[in-house]
Amino acid sequence: MNSVDTPAALASIETITQALASVGYIATRQIATAVYLAHHLRKPVLIEGPAGVGKTDLAVSAARALGFALLRLQCYEGLDDSKALYEWKYGKQLLYTQILKEKIGHLVDAADTLQGAFDKLANFQDLFFSRDFLQPRPLLQAMEQPGGSVLLIDEIDKSEESFEALLLEVLADYQVTIPEIGTIRAQVPPLVILTSNNTRELGDALKRRCLHLHIGFPTPELELRVLRARVPDLNQALLGQLVAFVQALRVENIRKPPSIAESVDWARTLLLLHAPALDEAMVRDTLNVLLKRETDIAEVQTRLAPLTRGALAHPVEMAESC
Repeated sequence: MNSVDTPAALASIETITQALASVGYIATRQIATAVYLAHHLRKPVLIEGPAGVGKTDLAVSAARALGFALLRLQCYEGLDDSKALYEWKYGKQLLYTQILKEKIGHLVDAADTLQGAFDKLANFQDLFFSRDFLQPRPLLQAMEQPGGSVLLIDEIDKSEESFEALLLEVLADYQVTIPEIGTIRAQVPPLVILTSNNTRELGDALKRRCLHLHIGFPTPELELRVLRARVPDLNQALLGQLVAFVQALRVENIRKPPSIAESVDWARTLLLLHAPALDEAMVRDTLNVLLKRETDIAEVQTRLAPLTRGALAHPVEMAESC
C-alpha cells in the first residue's frame, strides 16, 4: 500500500482543530482526536448521534481543510455494489460487441489454425471485462485518489445488513476485489467517515473495524462558538439570546429538539429579518425554522412567553478564553 507524507494539518490534534476552524467547523477535542487517530491508525470513524449535529459536515469540512477529494456515498435501502463499488459500462460493451461481430470473420480468417482463431477471440473476450469498460463508484474512486481523499459513507443505518458485509473488505484493508480484474488496493488510504442516525443497530463486524465517535447536542458555549463562526454578522447580544432560547427549547417536551443545523438556519433567519433582539412575536413567526413537527410547534407555543423572557434575561455569553 502506497503512502504519502502526512499533511501538516494532520500533524497533531491541535493542528486538526485549527484546520477545521479555518473552514468554519468548530470541533471539540474529542472530534479532533477521532480525526487524528483515523488518519494515523488507518481506521474508519463511525459517527453516531441525532440528525443535524454536524456528522456529515465533519467529513465535508475535513476534505476542504485538508485539500482532499470528497467521495460521498449516500446510503439507502437496496444499495448494492453496482452503486457503491463499480459497474460495467454496458453501453460501451454493447458497442464493442457490435464491432467485434463485424470483424469476427476477418479475425478468424487471419488465423492459420482453429486454436489460433480461438486464442484471438479469447484475447478480445478478456478486453471485454477490462478496466476500459469499468465504471468506478464512490468506494472504488476513493481507492484510486493519488492525493488522498475523504470517503463519506452517509447514513449507513439506512442500508441493509448485506451492504455492511460488502464494506468489510474496504474498511479493513482499503481494497476492492473485482472478480474479472483482481484486487485494487488504495494508492493512498482514504480518511473514511461513516455516519449513523441510529435508526437501526449496526453489526458488530462493522463496528469492530471502526473508531466510535458520538456527536450530541452542543453545550451552550460550543453552540455560541459555532454560530459566531457560521453567522459572523449577527450581533453578539442577539446571538447569546438565541443560544439561550435554543438550549432551553431542547429540554422541553418535544419529539424533535432543534439541532445545531436548525440553530444556524435560525440565526441566518434573524439576520435576514434584521432582528435587533428576541421578542415573542418574532420567535412565533420563525418557530418553524427551529421545529419541524406541528405537534412540537403547538407544544412550544404555550410556553413561548416564559422561554423568550428567560433567553432575554439570561443570554449565553462567550467565555474569555474563546
